[in-house]
Parts: sequence; structure tokens; C-alpha cells
Amino acid sequence: MSGTTIGLLGFGGLLVMLAARVHITIAMFLAGSGIYLVMSHGETANLLYTLNNLVYARVSNYDLAVIPLFILMGQFATHGGLSKALFKAAGSLIGHWRGGLAMAATAACAAFGAICGSSLATAATMGQVALPELRSHGYSGKLATATLAASGTLGILIPPSVPLVIYAVLTQESIGKLFVAAVVPGIVAALGYLAVIAIIVRRDPSAGPAGEKVPLAEVIRAQINIIPVLLVFLVVIVGIYGGWANPTEAASIGAAACGLIAFVSGNLRTKEFLNSVYGTAHATGMIFMVLIGADLLNSSLALSQMPTELAAWVQGSGLPPLLVLFAILVIYIVLGCVMDSLAMILLTIPIFYPMVMGLDFFGMSVPDKSIWFGILALMVVEIGLVHPPVGMNLYVINKIAKDVPMSDTAWGVMPFLASDFLRIVALVFFPVLCLGLVHALG
Repeated sequence: MSGTTIGLLGFGGLLVMLAARVHITIAMFLAGSGIYLVMSHGETANLLYTLNNLVYARVSNYDLAVIPLFILMGQFATHGGLSKALFKAAGSLIGHWRGGLAMAATAACAAFGAICGSSLATAATMGQVALPELRSHGYSGKLATATLAASGTLGILIPPSVPLVIYAVLTQESIGKLFVAAVVPGIVAALGYLAVIAIIVRRDPSAGPAGEKVPLAEVIRAQINIIPVLLVFLVVIVGIYGGWANPTEAASIGAAACGLIAFVSGNLRTKEFLNSVYGTAHATGMIFMVLIGADLLNSSLALSQMPTELAAWVQGSGLPPLLVLFAILVIYIVLGCVMDSLAMILLTIPIFYPMVMGLDFFGMSVPDKSIWFGILALMVVEIGLVHPPVGMNLYVINKIAKDVPMSDTAWGVMPFLASDFLRIVALVFFPVLCLGLVHALG
């Protein structure tokens, strides 16, 4: 049996385990170990030696120190009440429009994503803040929950983004360039969601009635309150891309700044601080365990030569590059039905990345293709967070809005998914959307 066949069978077994709801870490350890044992004819020494080296290499990787720091920054923002200030600032500006509070929730999710980096955290936090306001102002449960579930995905699209950090580590890409490349697509995503809300309330005014206009003095005060949050985002992104701070240093500054802002505002006391530290430790431990499992799986697949053989087959097949790319994007959407975003990035990038890098897309250079594909992959992974049957954001919001049936939320996100698909098509044919700012700042 060839190595490629063994690799394909191992990967197939992994998908079966995931469909059977085996935890992603255990599934990857079992699949990777199985491939190694078959390739080495049952010898366990190579497997144990490799696993020992992989664990040490992963936990000692300085670049990955940025992950707990970005998570801690988001935890401070969550427990420190910064989400309330963001929603209040956006609501004071446009809450008097028809559908304005839903638009304010989207804008607040985008701003919160700029200091959080997690979709689930953004959806959960903004759901607790915005959902009671939306319902008390007469917004339909369908529009309110769908808006928050979809807008929560901005948490991983607006930098900093934990999945983008993982992509950068897997592909040896620049974290700073990926963050800058995600800015314009993230803004386009937020604008697309705002357009969807405007269309929905135009067709059904009762779904999002207009609120009362806020006095100018209160509007100004609300905007002043979020200036520190915006400064944190600018310091992190400009610091990384400007070269005066590496990602870990910038994340450290961002985490400390968010903690200080939350403390000064009176929202971060001992209980909230301890919850933030515990939440960071829990999330970081989970991510590193998944990373180690992915390292073992990817190492075993590399041993089998399966990714290399597949990439060579795709390059020699004569298939149009765009057809291959759209097939990859469709696979991502299908995988989104059974697994979460981190799992998709870890499992697929080692296989799909060599394929894409070996194809010609509009004459782009390899560095540009690497950044472009990373943003594309992130956006398609983002869709998996809101489309059934997994759609983790749907479950997060539905748990908060217990009076709204899951079916209403699922149907409500469909217009937002249409906006996502249009944005993906636009990015495929117009790479300048993500590369323009990178080149301008380069």
C-alpha cells in the first residue's frame, strides 16, 4: 500500500471520527498515530520520538505566545464591560434609524472584534449586551438573533484574529501582513451586514422599528468613552506592521491596556480579573492541545507524502486554477457543517496550501497568493460559524435568546450568508481588496 493511500485512509478515518463527535484533539492524535504506525510497520519508537519533539517544538514556539495574550485582551474587554461602551456609542449615533439598533450591534461587534479576536466571545458578549436592548425596542427575534450571530463572525475577521495567527504559524507567513490584509475585507463584511439589515427593515418595518434620538451631548460623551478602545486597536495593528513591536510585544501592550481601561472604568475587580485569567488559561490550553494533535497529524501526512502527491496531481491535472479554488472553498463550506473554525484551519491548510501555491491566479506572486488565500480561507471558515447544522454562533445566541426558536435564527441568517458569498466572490476576482493596503503600507 502506497504512502498516499495510507494518508488518504488516515484522513478519511479522521473525518469519520469527527462525524461521530469524537473530540478534534483525540481524533487527530488517533489518526496521526495510526498513519505513523502503519508507515513504520508497527514500530512505536519513531512515533514516541516524533511526538516528544513536536510537543517541545510547539510549546516553546515564541510566535505562539501571541495567542494567550490576544485571548487575555479579549477576556479583559469582555469582563471589563467594554462591549457596553461600544454598543452605546454606536446606538447613540444611529439608534434612531429604522433598524438602527441592529446596525449599532453590528458596528459594536466589528469594534469589539478589533480587541477580541474570537467569534464566539464576540457573539456571546455582544449578545448579552445588545439582545435585551433590541428586544425591548420591539425588534423581531428573528432579526435580532440573526444579526448578532452573523455579526459575531466579525470577531475573527477584524484583526487581531486567532485563526489568522494559526494560519501564519502553519504557513510561515507574516502575522502583521495578514492582519493588515484582513482590515478592508472586515470593513466590507460589516458594511455588507449593515446593507442586509437596511434591506430587511425596508421590506418589513416592524422587524426593526426606529428608536428615539439621543441628545447631542450624550452622543459626544458616548464617543469619547470608546476612544481608549480605538487607541488600543491602532497601537496593536500599527505597532505590528510599523515594525516597532513584534506581534507578541504588541499583544502584551494591548492586553495590559485593555486591563487598565477596564480597571479604571470600575468594571474589572478581583472576580472579573480571576475569571479573565481562568478563561485565558482554559482557551489557551484547548488551542495548544489541538495544535499538538494537528502537528502529529500533519507530520504523519507529510511522512506519507499525501499532501505533496495531491498538490502535484492538481498541478498536472490541467484543471483551471479557479475551478480548483472554488472546489476548495466548497469543501470548506461542507466541512463547516461538522467541525469548528480552528479544526478546519489546522486540518486543511497543510493539504490545500501547497495546491494553491502551485497554481497561477491572475499572475500573483507566491507571497501575495499566500496572504490572499489566508484571507479567503478565513472568510469561508467564518461562514461555518453561522450556517447549520453546527453554526456555533447560532447556538451561542440561541442560548441567550431562549424565547426565539432556533429555526427563526437559522432562517434569519440566510440574507447575511448571501452577503458573505458575494464578498467571497468579490475577493476571489479582486484580490486588491486584501492586498491593496498591504502593498500601500509596504
